[in-house]
Amino acid sequence: MHDRGRPEPRYPGYDVLTKRQGPSWNEQTRRVVSQRLAVPAEPRFFTPDEFRTVASVAARIVPQPDGRPPVPVAALIDEKLFRGASDGYRPEGMPREREAWRQGLQALDAEAKAAYGAAFHAIGAARQDGLLARMQSGDMTSPAWGRMSPQDFFKRRMARDVVLAYYAHPTAWSEIGWGGPASPRGYVRLDFDERDPWEAAEAGSGDAVEVRRINRHVG
Repeated sequence: MHDRGRPEPRYPGYDVLTKRQGPSWNEQTRRVVSQRLAVPAEPRFFTPDEFRTVASVAARIVPQPDGRPPVPVAALIDEKLFRGASDGYRPEGMPREREAWRQGLQALDAEAKAAYGAAFHAIGAARQDGLLARMQSGDMTSPAWGRMSPQDFFKRRMARDVVLAYYAHPTAWSEIGWGGPASPRGYVRLDFDERDPWEAAEAGSGDAVEVRRINRHVG
């Protein structure tokens, strides 16, 4: 939970969306990606205050670099909950996804108000990090938690959903040099330090420029 600052991109110039109309993706993949890119900016499940808290939590767990549009983590989580999508399992004492998120956010705000007199999204980054660290270690006692373990909520619901939402978005795929779903072309070179010629090459790699040229032509 630390700021990234302005790191040098590992895959400069790479944009996974150049594959959008190429042979790497089929129509189903294009449709799923388009839906993720069109997620509403305003919440439909969370209240405005809950949404601000989710956005603040996401900014501490996956702080994003300057210089590019951010991954809309809070909006992606909101969309999942609005649709009622479920993992299909949960640990003992953990409510279903929607209830767990609502209860967890209320409890987090209760802890923030007890400690600092303000909601989580209204306190500074260092205090936010401190509260998240306490949640991660289970060092929280507000009655608002009910039977739900703060530690379980952090690990199995909140942090998990934040990270999954971040890396489900094409902006994050470009950041890590991933080519997106392997449909229909698939990936062939799967051993350590191998990659297919249409995949991104890291900065400093001798063939990074060549890979960018190939990506432009074959998607």
